[in-house]
Amino acid sequence: METGDGVPVSSRVSAKIQQLVNTLKRPKRPPLREFFVDDFEELLEVQQPDPNQPKPEGAQMLAMRGEQLGVVTNWPPSLEAALQRWGTISPKAPCLTTMDTNGKPLYILTYGKLWTRSMKVAYNILHKLGTKQEPMVRPGDRVALVFPNNDPAAFMVAFYGCLLAEVVPVPIEVPLTRKDAGSQQIGFLLGSCGVTVALTSDACHKGLPKSPTGEIPQFKGWPKLLWFVTESKHLSKPPRDWFPHIKDANNDTAYIEYKTCKDGSVLGVTVTRIALLTHCQALTQACGYTEAETIVNVLDFKKDVGLWHGILTSVMNMMHVISIPYSLMKVNPLSWIQKVCQYKAKVACVKSRDMHWALVAHRDQRDINLSSLRMLIVADGANPWSISSCDAFLNVFQSKGLRQEVICPCASSPEALTVAIRRPTDDSNQPPGRGVLSMHGLTFGVIRVDSEEKLSVLTVQDVGLVMPGAIMCAVKPDGIPQLCRTDEIGELCVCAIATGTSYYGLSGMTKNTFEVFPMTSSGAPISEYPFIRTGLLGFIGPGGLVFVVGKMDGLMVVSGRRHNADDIVATALAVEPMKFVYRGRIAVFSVTVLHDERIVIVAEQRPDSTEEDSFQWMSRVLQAIDSIHQVGVYCLALVPANTLPKTPLGGIHLSETKQLFLEGSLHPCNVLMCPHTCVTNLPKPRQKQPEIGPASVMVGNLVSGKRIAQASGRDLGQIEDNDQARKFLFLSEVLQWRAQTTPDHVLYTLLNCRGTIANSLTCVQLHKRAEKIAVMLMERGHLQDGDHVALVYPPGIDLIAAFYGCLYAGCVPITVRPPHPQNIATTLPTVKMIVEVSRSACLMTTQLICKLLRSREAAAAVDVRTWPPILDTDDLPKKRPAQIYKPSNPDTLAYLDFSVSTTGMLAGVKMSHAATSAFCRSIKLQCELYPSREVAICLDPYCGLGFVLWCLCSVYSGHQSILIPPSELETNPALWLLAVSQYKVRDTFCSYSVMELCTKGLGSQTESLKARGLDLSRVRTCVVVAEERPRIALTQSFSKLFKDLGLHPRAVSTSFGCRVNLAICLQPHRLGKLADQGTSGPDPTTVYVDMRALRHDRVRLVERGSPHSLPLMESGKILPGVRIIIANPETKGPLGDSHLGEIWVHSAHNASGYFTIYGDESLQSDHFNSRLSFGDTQTIWARTGYLGFLRRTELTDANGERHDALYVVGALDEAMELRGMRYHPIDIETSVIRAHKSVTECAVFTWTNLLVVVVELDGSEQEALDLVPLVTNVVLEEHYLIVGVVVVVDIGVIPINSRGEKQRMHLRDGFLADQLDPIYVAYNM
Repeated sequence: METGDGVPVSSRVSAKIQQLVNTLKRPKRPPLREFFVDDFEELLEVQQPDPNQPKPEGAQMLAMRGEQLGVVTNWPPSLEAALQRWGTISPKAPCLTTMDTNGKPLYILTYGKLWTRSMKVAYNILHKLGTKQEPMVRPGDRVALVFPNNDPAAFMVAFYGCLLAEVVPVPIEVPLTRKDAGSQQIGFLLGSCGVTVALTSDACHKGLPKSPTGEIPQFKGWPKLLWFVTESKHLSKPPRDWFPHIKDANNDTAYIEYKTCKDGSVLGVTVTRIALLTHCQALTQACGYTEAETIVNVLDFKKDVGLWHGILTSVMNMMHVISIPYSLMKVNPLSWIQKVCQYKAKVACVKSRDMHWALVAHRDQRDINLSSLRMLIVADGANPWSISSCDAFLNVFQSKGLRQEVICPCASSPEALTVAIRRPTDDSNQPPGRGVLSMHGLTFGVIRVDSEEKLSVLTVQDVGLVMPGAIMCAVKPDGIPQLCRTDEIGELCVCAIATGTSYYGLSGMTKNTFEVFPMTSSGAPISEYPFIRTGLLGFIGPGGLVFVVGKMDGLMVVSGRRHNADDIVATALAVEPMKFVYRGRIAVFSVTVLHDERIVIVAEQRPDSTEEDSFQWMSRVLQAIDSIHQVGVYCLALVPANTLPKTPLGGIHLSETKQLFLEGSLHPCNVLMCPHTCVTNLPKPRQKQPEIGPASVMVGNLVSGKRIAQASGRDLGQIEDNDQARKFLFLSEVLQWRAQTTPDHVLYTLLNCRGTIANSLTCVQLHKRAEKIAVMLMERGHLQDGDHVALVYPPGIDLIAAFYGCLYAGCVPITVRPPHPQNIATTLPTVKMIVEVSRSACLMTTQLICKLLRSREAAAAVDVRTWPPILDTDDLPKKRPAQIYKPSNPDTLAYLDFSVSTTGMLAGVKMSHAATSAFCRSIKLQCELYPSREVAICLDPYCGLGFVLWCLCSVYSGHQSILIPPSELETNPALWLLAVSQYKVRDTFCSYSVMELCTKGLGSQTESLKARGLDLSRVRTCVVVAEERPRIALTQSFSKLFKDLGLHPRAVSTSFGCRVNLAICLQPHRLGKLADQGTSGPDPTTVYVDMRALRHDRVRLVERGSPHSLPLMESGKILPGVRIIIANPETKGPLGDSHLGEIWVHSAHNASGYFTIYGDESLQSDHFNSRLSFGDTQTIWARTGYLGFLRRTELTDANGERHDALYVVGALDEAMELRGMRYHPIDIETSVIRAHKSVTECAVFTWTNLLVVVVELDGSEQEALDLVPLVTNVVLEEHYLIVGVVVVVDIGVIPINSRGEKQRMHLRDGFLADQLDPIYVAYNM
């Protein structure tokens, strides 16, 4: 039997489990997946398709068949059979001639030698590696071929040796260093192919990097290899009776050709023996090859067109190959043309760059005659920029016997081998096919013929006809492989025997590429045989001519339009001055930022170009690309010559370049970013909605269905405690009472930088000292009661005595930080300003500072004649005052508290005697302070809670304060923590700058500190005194770092205060047994809020780890006697629980008003006496100027109430309005600091309506420009903002005040006055 809930009745469920079941039934927070959708206001704009965009209108295309593959009687049954035939019939026929770097023939390999040496290699691979029982290599195994580009003969012997041994060669590049660009990926390929043996030449083997023992080290990412040298002299002769097994071509793998993908990964394309043979036959037929023709090859013979023509098809036809190494081309770009003349070669295989170089080097060479050429194969003829090279080459060399019909561009791909090739004809009347296509149409995948006059056109040449024995069609590049229309660009697909069959070992990718079944529009496959994707984009034009307009790999889809990287390269190269960048030293790729691809161009600039040249060229490139391609370039970076990662044959390693760009190690020397022009999908700027009127909102204590956000500390009236000091209205009376009742009780102990006691004060010592100072004020200073006195002292005991001396004399003290002796010019004016603004009648200080104020340096910084009288308290009178002043009314002024806010405003607030006593009592209760306690204080004693803790609390509560001046930590970072440990302190207060000093300065020393006996296990509370949002990352790393030294993870908490109320929250946690008694507070809770909602002034809680989540830590427990409410800063209406608004505070220790506000008179008195516009309109509140929210937690306070947590988000006057939204600088700064390892600090501010980001660089200056794109990216991604200016500066330029807060407005003034001396300033366009 079960109950309705499905719980068996008989089972007795404990209350605990039942409670758990109930909580599980409760609706949870929205699950994670919701946050992955940008699901509310900040929806990114989705590009709407242009209604006028061109659409394909043609009929569905038909697949194109190549001519029949002819059956020639004497074609060999396999390539090895062809080698055997020529090796035995014509052993003297030359097969391959290699050149040295002077262009002299180095070596001639004959067919006889090729045959015997290949046999020898085959025998040794099979029989001389490993043991007889356990050979290392068996037929079908894969073997790496590692040969340099200047040794085609050794490569050819090894390659045919593998074919004869029936092992599978995997030709790769020679690894030059252990971490060559791309070499690691090749290692992965070898590993996945199970390669254990590498064949190489003697010279290459000697050149490989070696360890001291002579071993070849294992390259990064490579499997362990046995290196085997294939030179004949190292090999054993095969026995007379041994003979390779020569079979007809079958479906076994013949070789594996490597291919580098867009992302840098390397795949191996498997080519079978039958495909290899058929490919040679198709090439022979298409090119009309005949026996003993001579062919000049400039291409890489290890792969692609160079391998197919220069190593394979040549042997099938017993041709003679003249191989030109890349190193010779570098020295003499005309060498290939000279060899064509010298050998009267019929065929040459080149790339368009070889033609380009020959043109550049050509200086009317008289003896050139190219009439022997019947075919000039242009291997990259499918590239859009090859047509200009072909035209220019023909133009110059036509007079040297070159015929137009000889130029034969071809298209190829690693997967489909030769895709198409232009046939050599004898008919010079038939001009080759040309297409002039609209660039705009192409971006939509549509073919529109245009006129050559326009700039925004792409001229393409045909790459001839489909290969013999093949069928070709074009399918839509994405989605279902549907046949294209006749006027539509698609991916070319080929169905033939002569293609690759798979990516070795990758069945999933293989299916996608090698097994495509093109469909008609009705969904029927056009053939039962699979097609292969070539990776080329193009169309089949009239007359069956194939046109290629780009590669799938180079495709960049920006806002729904397709652009080809090669086209953009071509445009950039066409910009004057053409000599500005080296041809071929330019990389174009896209990076994804904010859900769209963004185009990045990286080029190497010539070493002699000036900054001026660079920017001129860059802006021209941007204009050219904009007008021709109608697309914005996101980032254009110039790097010094020869610094981009290279591929083995000198091209740019694209994926490696992109990787360097993204990780910030490209080191450009010039950067131009244009996010403003090309980021078009930002959310719409926010329009503020009018607020709802009060009547419809307010019901009892609810605001639109939510509990009003209000909270309070404990009620002071209800706390019964034996607080003796309560019966005195004034602190001066408390001190006198303590001097009488406990004269020798030590109140203050000051430590020096060595941690020893520099000075201490008992109750009576302080009282007597204060008396003498009072006499001095009255007699020497002739002051009346109520006069203001500036106290300019270093942090210490003199300051405290001077403060009470003022109270005894009836004067109003103002504590002022003394000027820094090393930095008088910037620190003295602030002192002067406070003294003037506070209307101080006199200035008290030490002898040392007295001299400083009157020094020559001081005179240079301020007008020293206008100082008020200066009293030196090192020389005090010996007498006591006739009487100690007693104020007539507790509401009179006790002291003035001056502080410079982070926005650079100097504000002084008035603290009455009543507020001062209430403040001390509130802190005493919250922190449980009484005479037997010791508290360590490492804070600046000049304003806010720091001053109150340093000067006032000990006198009120009687506890001993151990004073540690924060400046001493600069020489000894462990001073504070050692003191806490040595004095067995349970409560300590510090600032964020102190915490940061300890975290950075002691990070690596925890072990040695442990050895010195540092023990923090007695610390119950460590409170960071602050006027800002808690720095959660810093407090967490501090807690984590010192956990090993006994610091309890819950000991660290924060306080929050501001100008109108110097301390609103202060949370000492009570650990251990004390938790049950009295004032224990719950742990500070952390919540995660959605950063995008915050910008709209809304709080939305999310799970930890959600995108756009921001952790916020509660700012401490609200002090006794303090009430808080959250109000709308504009309408002044109360807000509901978990709504973001301004924090308003009501308490007995609120300041009573501004004394003066320097710099902004408009900050009116409503800061101190505001009322709500509806609801409780009677209470008078002070406005803190900080945004935050209250949230009722599940925790309970000691008195059983639910605990209300206050979360501070940031200051209203620091927040930046951008795009109608409110941003807090710290959030953007946090993102920027994460963007690159060399950013140590960051500050942001707005200038006009631009966002300026200043970053401090900890690294070499060449890294400065790496930061610009990374900073722009991260702010776009995480904050949907475009950075207007990025300023890279040295460490220490961002000004930080004593509380550790950034002075962003000072920085802004410095930026506008051009005083930052930046390393680099980038203005994003």
